[in-house]
Amino acid sequence: MKSDDALIQLGHGGGGLLSRELIRTEILSRFGAAALRGLPDAATLPWAGGRSLVFTTDGYVVQPLEFPGGNIGDLAVHGTVNDIAVSGGVPRWLSLSLILEEGLSRAVLGRVLDSVRRAADACAVQVVTGDTKVVGRGQCDGLYVTTSGVGELLDGFSLAIEKVRAGDRVLVSGPLGDHGMAVLAARRNIAIQNGPRSDTAPVHRLVLAVQPMAGHVRFMRDPTRGGLAAVLNELVEDRPVGILIRERQVPFSAGTRAVAELLGIDPLQVASEGRMILVCDPCAAEGILRVWRGMPEGSQAVELGEVTEMSGRVVLETCTGGRRLVDVPRGELLPRIC
Repeated sequence: MKSDDALIQLGHGGGGLLSRELIRTEILSRFGAAALRGLPDAATLPWAGGRSLVFTTDGYVVQPLEFPGGNIGDLAVHGTVNDIAVSGGVPRWLSLSLILEEGLSRAVLGRVLDSVRRAADACAVQVVTGDTKVVGRGQCDGLYVTTSGVGELLDGFSLAIEKVRAGDRVLVSGPLGDHGMAVLAARRNIAIQNGPRSDTAPVHRLVLAVQPMAGHVRFMRDPTRGGLAAVLNELVEDRPVGILIRERQVPFSAGTRAVAELLGIDPLQVASEGRMILVCDPCAAEGILRVWRGMPEGSQAVELGEVTEMSGRVVLETCTGGRRLVDVPRGELLPRIC
C-alpha cells in the first residue's frame, strides 16, 4: 500500500505549505532555471533592443463555472492579466485553451466565451491563439480553461523580495477574500442577503497609475490561492524581516465576513482575484494610496501594516490589542476556487 506522502492530494493545489513542498521537490528540482527563482507570478525575459517581455500561464478549474460576480471566462482573463501586471508589466496578448466535457451546455460555453471577449476588450489585450479539446462525460467537470499571457515590462519597476526592508509599508487595493467566499457560497447554496460577490477584475491600471513612483515600490502580488496570509508569509520566509498587520485596517466586505464567520474560515486565507498587495518605501505610501483612491478599482485602498525586524513572522495586531501569528494553511482551505 502506498503512503499518502507518495500520492498527490487535493491540498497540493491550495497555495499553502503542501503546494510549496510539491513545487520545490518535484518542479524546481528539475526546472530550477533563473526565471523560476523566487517563484514570481510571471517570468521576465530579455528581448530584442534591450526590452524585456513578461510571460505567464495559468489553469482554471473553478466550480461552479458561474458564480456571483463572474464566471470561469473573465476569471481566466483577469488572473492572467493580473499576474503580468503585478510583475511590473503591461499585458498585450493571451492564449486561450479549452477542455470541454461531453454534455456541456453550449449556452454555458457561449456565456463563458462572451465573458472572455468582454474582459479582454476591457483590458486592451488580444486573444491571439488557442486550442480546444473534448473529453468524455465525467472526465472534466464541464470546462477547464488554460490561459497564457505576454506583456511588456514597464520602465521604472525593479521588484524583488530581497529589496523589502524593515519600515516599508504594506498596502492593499481593496477589500479581501470576496472571490473565494462568493465561490464557496455558490457551491454550498448559502443564501445571504447582500452576500459576497467575486472581486474578479484587472489590476493593471492600478500598476500603471503608480509607475511614476515605481522606484519606491519593492514588491507587488495579487493574493489568490492562500489569500493575504500566503502572500505575506511567502514574503518573509527565510528572510530577516517580518510583517505586522493591524486587524482594524484589514478591509473585508460585510458579505465575506458573514460567510467566513458562518463557516469558521479565516478570511485572511481566502483568495481575491481583483486585488493587489504592494510593499513600498514609507515615503511613497500616502502618494500611492491617494492615486489609487481616485480610481474605481482602488477607491477602498488602505495601508495594512508595515515590515518589521521580526524575522520570518507575520503578526496580526487584533482589535483588542493582542497579537497572534498569521499562518499559511497546510493544504486546501477552499478547493477549486480558481
